[in-house]
Amino acid sequence: MSATIIPAADTTRAVTTGATGRDAARRTGGGRRRIGTVVYSAIAVVLFFVFVFPVYWMLNTSLQPNNDIRGSEVHFWPDNFTLRNYETVLFDPGRTPFLPAAANSLIITILTVVIALVFAFLASVAVTRFRFKSRRAFIIAILTIQMIPGEAMIVSVFRVIDGWHLLNTIAGLTIVYVAAVLPFTIWTLRGFVNGVPIELEEAAMIDGCSRAGAFWRVTFPLLAPGLVATGVFGFIQAWNEFLMALVLNARPEMMTLPVWLRTFLVANGTTNWAAIMAGSTLMAIPVIVFFLIVQGRMTSGLVSGAVKG
Repeated sequence: MSATIIPAADTTRAVTTGATGRDAARRTGGGRRRIGTVVYSAIAVVLFFVFVFPVYWMLNTSLQPNNDIRGSEVHFWPDNFTLRNYETVLFDPGRTPFLPAAANSLIITILTVVIALVFAFLASVAVTRFRFKSRRAFIIAILTIQMIPGEAMIVSVFRVIDGWHLLNTIAGLTIVYVAAVLPFTIWTLRGFVNGVPIELEEAAMIDGCSRAGAFWRVTFPLLAPGLVATGVFGFIQAWNEFLMALVLNARPEMMTLPVWLRTFLVANGTTNWAAIMAGSTLMAIPVIVFFLIVQGRMTSGLVSGAVKG
């Protein structure tokens, strides 16, 4: 049997060639990753401007005279800067006041979010942690109710609220909003509660906690992101809802902001679009503030809700 002896120079050359090939492949892979990062960053920037431009255009329009807006020339910047539109929205005596409508919207929205979260939280815990009769039927009923459009029930809702003598009241519109938000909120919170292992509560009970104490001290803090994420949905839906508010709260002193904004539309005259944009900008401020407050919790809640069934 003969052994093949490889010269040292050839071995060194082979090792060097292999290392050079690996370095070249590493550089090629790194270059491709950099190109991919640049492409994705460019797409993200384009999408950012696409989504931000309507907000900018609303603000830009609110700072221009109405004549400039109705003209043929497009103004991408408020050349004739003015705050008269905001003065019209806030202090025009010939229109329904802005502040009462803002107060109505804020009160109804806060009540809707708080009440819906309380009932949805209790219902989601009951559905997830307890096995009771008709539990599956209850879950199916939630999904079925969620698929029914609100416009299909507007006549029935009006007759019920009128029968309770709650037309043109904050309580009546709040009840309707809670009923509209509750099915989705229960279904969403059920996923968050189901994602928290019950073994955490059992471990706390072994350490001496009661069942209720284990839930409130261990499980409830883990559900805070889910409560915030579902609260955001309820806030947006209650704040922007128009049709039910138009039907149930028609009196000027009980208008919400979406209905109040409709008063600027003129059927047989010149619509003040600049004032409408100024009112829309003022309407967006509470939503922006709310998002800034709950931003961190909302992000973690959405991510955790995506991976927990």
